[in-house]
Amino acid sequence: MKRDYPQAPIVGVGIVCFRGDNVLLIRRGKPPRAGSWSLPGGRQKLGETVRDCALRELHQETGVEAEIGALVDVVDSLTRDGDGGVQYHYTLVDFRADWRSGEPRHGGDAAGVRWFTPAGLADIELWEETRRVIARARTMG
Repeated sequence: MKRDYPQAPIVGVGIVCFRGDNVLLIRRGKPPRAGSWSLPGGRQKLGETVRDCALRELHQETGVEAEIGALVDVVDSLTRDGDGGVQYHYTLVDFRADWRSGEPRHGGDAAGVRWFTPAGLADIELWEETRRVIARARTMG
């Protein structure tokens, strides 16, 4: 299924990975929101559970291993073109996780990766829904 102008929503799975108070984010390498910071994650593969997808994408994009926890939220990401057509439509399933091993190095679709302190999140380009999901995940720890 193509990513832009899809025939149906695409399931994306994200992971809010904490190491202490710090949260791991990737810099997006592809649209939508290319260049902005985001949760590690990606498209679910046929036959793959959402939890397995979250852990696979975390490792693929960051090199980090984590223990997955609870479902944080399900979020819709819709991007419309100038004519009002749906250019991108993702249903995002986000899980909380705790870091277990590995030092971050970007890979896959990620153009960068790093740990952010809670105060450091205020200074970066970040989708408001991502801020909300991170805050919610923090309360679940």
